[in-house]
Formats: sequence, structure tokens, C-alpha cells
Amino acid sequence: MKAMILAAGFGERLRPLTETTPKPLLQVGGKPLIQYHIENLAAAGVREIVVNTSWLGEMIEAYLGDGSRFGVEIFWSREEAPLETGGGIRRALPYLGCEPFLVVNGDVWTDYPLETLIEREWSREMDAHLVLIPNPPFKSVGDFSLSNGLVSYPQNGEKSYTFSGISVMCPEMFALHPSASEKFPLRNVLEASVRAHSVSGEVFDGTWWDVGTLDRLEMLNTLLAGKPLDIAKKPRLRPQIA
Repeated sequence: MKAMILAAGFGERLRPLTETTPKPLLQVGGKPLIQYHIENLAAAGVREIVVNTSWLGEMIEAYLGDGSRFGVEIFWSREEAPLETGGGIRRALPYLGCEPFLVVNGDVWTDYPLETLIEREWSREMDAHLVLIPNPPFKSVGDFSLSNGLVSYPQNGEKSYTFSGISVMCPEMFALHPSASEKFPLRNVLEASVRAHSVSGEVFDGTWWDVGTLDRLEMLNTLLAGKPLDIAKKPRLRPQIA
């Protein structure tokens, strides 16, 4: 299975750090965030990885190169301006091929076992498979509900979960978006499939972080360094690291 890492965002909430360093290269536990994804994918058996870039993308390419030092081959999908999640994946389809592929958001940090997705046989009756997580403290209402393994939109107070940014997708989902330069969010692609009951899902209750703000980045690095947490900040995040 091929994989894609979404790495083209500006990282506006991480300024001023991201004014000179692209978000995927911010240090987490002593190495760039994107390196964890590359290493985890390689350990799970992925050998071909597509990375989309835009803001300061040349710095990401210079650091990762062709991927050979990590045991993978990296293909670069360059965007003049960020095309959002859906547009970024659509632009990269020529590199991803005709089979289901794995997608990982570049701004999450997790110990989710990617090999469980890679080793699984995927039915083409399903358009996508989403890894969901219990809602973190900074998000009171989730994105989706889950019943009998199928993803739906929450209704009438139904229990909901947050999309982790990890998924498996079929390229056919993007057929209604023929342009490789169109900007659109992933939800535009998922909506029809979710309503058609063609998206499966699972709930992961392990370690997961959205490294999307300065506070979250700081706290994650604090935890990885084994230092005590600032209790005043603790409720703002979801620390699950043992």
C-alpha cells in the first residue's frame, strides 16, 4: 500500500515558529514531526510515500530527500498555494495509483499501529475507512458517529468522535473533482460517501496529539522530555502518554 502525508499547510497558529520553519519540520521530542510519520510508515511496511508541500516546501524536501535513508521512496506533490486536504490529495492521485492508499495528517503525533491498516484487505464496496478518537478537551463536539463499523454524522445528541487524520481512501472518491488545481477540504469528498453508508471506521483510544498550536507543541515536548506538566495548561490538551 502507498501512503500520503499531508504537509502543505501554513501552520498559522504556530507562528512565529512557522514563519521560518515549515510545520512538518518543527521539533517534537528532538526530531522533526514529519520524521515520525516517515519512520512509522516504513516500519509498517510502506515503501512508497507521497508528501505534498507548499509553504517552505523546499526545506522539507531538502531534509527528507528521496527518502532512501529511511528505507522508503518519497514522491513530491508540490502546490503553488495550499489546496487544502481534499485538493492536496486530488493533486497527488497520479502518484498514488488505482488502489486504496493510506493518508496521514502531517500535524498529528500518535502511536496508532499503522500496520493494522496496511495489512488489511480492503473491500472496494467501501470508499474510505476513518480512524476516529474520543473527542479531545479542545473539541466538545465530534465530527462523526460510529455504528456497526459504519461512519455517520451525529444526530440528536448521539455519541460522536473526532477524526484523527488517519484514513484509508479509494481514489474513485475524487472522481467529481477532475481538476488537479482545485482547492477544497476533504469533507467535500467524504460527505456523499458517508451519507451513502460507504465509509467504515474504528475508534482508537491510544496516544494522539494534534500539534496545531504553540501550547500543544510545548506540552507534547514537555511530556516527551519527562518533565512535570503545567497544571494550568493541562486541561487544554489531551495528554495520554504513559
